[in-house]
Parts: sequence; structure tokens; C-alpha cells
Amino acid sequence: MTPAVESYIALRCATGFAFRSEGSLLQSFAAFSDAAGKRYVSADTAIEWAGSAPSLCQRARRLGQVIRFARYLRAEDARHEIPPTVFGSESRPRPVPYIFSAEEIKRILQTASGLGKRNAFRGHTYNTLFALLACTGLRVSEAIHLCFQDITADGLVIRCSKFRKSRLVPLHKTTQAGLEQYLLRRRAYTPLDDHVFVSLRRRALLLHDAETAFHDIVEKIGLPRGVGLPRPTIHSLRHTFAVRALETCPDGRDRITKHMLALSTYLGHSKVADTYWYLEATPDLMRNIADSCQSFFAGGRP
Repeated sequence: MTPAVESYIALRCATGFAFRSEGSLLQSFAAFSDAAGKRYVSADTAIEWAGSAPSLCQRARRLGQVIRFARYLRAEDARHEIPPTVFGSESRPRPVPYIFSAEEIKRILQTASGLGKRNAFRGHTYNTLFALLACTGLRVSEAIHLCFQDITADGLVIRCSKFRKSRLVPLHKTTQAGLEQYLLRRRAYTPLDDHVFVSLRRRALLLHDAETAFHDIVEKIGLPRGVGLPRPTIHSLRHTFAVRALETCPDGRDRITKHMLALSTYLGHSKVADTYWYLEATPDLMRNIADSCQSFFAGGRP
């Protein structure tokens, strides 16, 4: 089984997939099958192997990898069995995102500026980083990996992001002005590193540091938290940008379609369905959808 897994991993990597965690899982399955003396994919063996994972979601994910691998092998050899999805769906329901109000974002940025009591540069860095996330919807990793050469007259060049794709993110003139003001301090602080956002250690800012700083701010300003409530995280800034952009969507089917496609491209989504998910994120959006449906069934325009 191991040679077949290695061949499959090589094929997936050759077609552009990183396939690291998936490959590790399949190598583990191959070792389990080889130890059981199985030359072909066995449904019972696959279910037994996947069932050793601690959670139901992990079991479904492990079995899903074997199912796709088995389909690949079965195309040329019917002796391979395709296991049934006994552990249910691999995908988990996405948690309800926390959507910041304009006032909450203002308080976050004000508090971020105050992080630099011992060194003002720290406050400038986090204020600019969080403001950039709020007004562009960038992923946190995309923002902290920005370098000087990625800032152009046309916007920010996001290179090889989550799905190994690059894109251009245009900036509003006020965003450009705020970024340029920060860069004046940034270049003077550490001219030897070309990352836009750096820590007090004069190195590229770490994701963990940004998440910790944001968590501390959320605690300090007392945003609502509790069982059953959405959790405000640094990624909520991206969610908020997407939702606010959808709330400004124009009427008309063709215009809505173009708006959704443009927003999906701007956010760097691999599937436009990921952008449509935000339609259920706030009561205002759901109310607009309900009103449009009611109008449509009443004989009006959707």
C-alpha cells in the first residue's frame, strides 16, 4: 500500500497541492494497512484506522482522505474498496462571526495606540496593522508578510496567500495616507528589514504576537463575551469588512452578481460560495434577503 500512497502524493503535489497533512495521514493509513497485510484498500480497515482519531470530525476527515485515495486507485483496479462515509461529513459548521460596530473598531484602534507606553513604535505598529485589516479585509498572515516592494501606486500586492495565489488589493486614499505615515516611522526604526510590520525586536511581526495583542485589547475594552456568543478575534476584522461590503451591495440581480464576484476576488476567496456565506452573518443582511424574497413572491422585483 505504501508505494501506491507515495505515487498518489507525488501526483497531488505535481498538480499544485501542498498536501502535507493529507499526505501524512495517508502514509499513516498505508502503514496500518501494511501491518494488517492488506494489499488493497479495505473498507473495514479504513474505518478501523479512521476510528482511532479522538473526535468525530477528525475521524470523518481521516476517512475522507482514504475515500478519495480509494477512488483514485479503483479507477484502474476494482479490487480497491471505497469506504462508506460512516462518520458523517468532513466539514464542520462555521462558527457565527463576531461583527464589529464602527464604534468598537474605533475603540480597538485607540487602545492599540496605547500599547506603546514603553515604546511608542509598538502602538503605531498595532494601530496601523489593525486599521489596515479593518479597511481592506486582508487575512492577518497576508498583512504581516507584506514587504516594502508589495506597496505600489495601484495598491497592495498580496503574494502567494492562503491558496497560493497572488492578487492586487486597491487602497482607498485615506488608507494609503495612513500607511505612508506609519512607514515614515517604520523605515527609521529598523531600515535593515524590509517587512512592513516589525516587532520591537526589529524583526518581522509574528502572527502569535499580533493575536495576543488583539486579545489583550478585546479584554481591556470589555467587548461582550460568553457562552453562545460569537468570539471577537483578530480575524473578525476581516469578517466585518466582508459583511459591511455586502451591506452596501446594489439592487438588481446582475449588479449583485458582479458585486459578489468582485468582493470574492478582493478577499482572495478560492470559491465564491465562501463569500455568499457572509450573507447569514448579520440580522440586517438576513432581513434584506427575507424582504427581497417576500417582494419576489408577491409579484414584485427581487
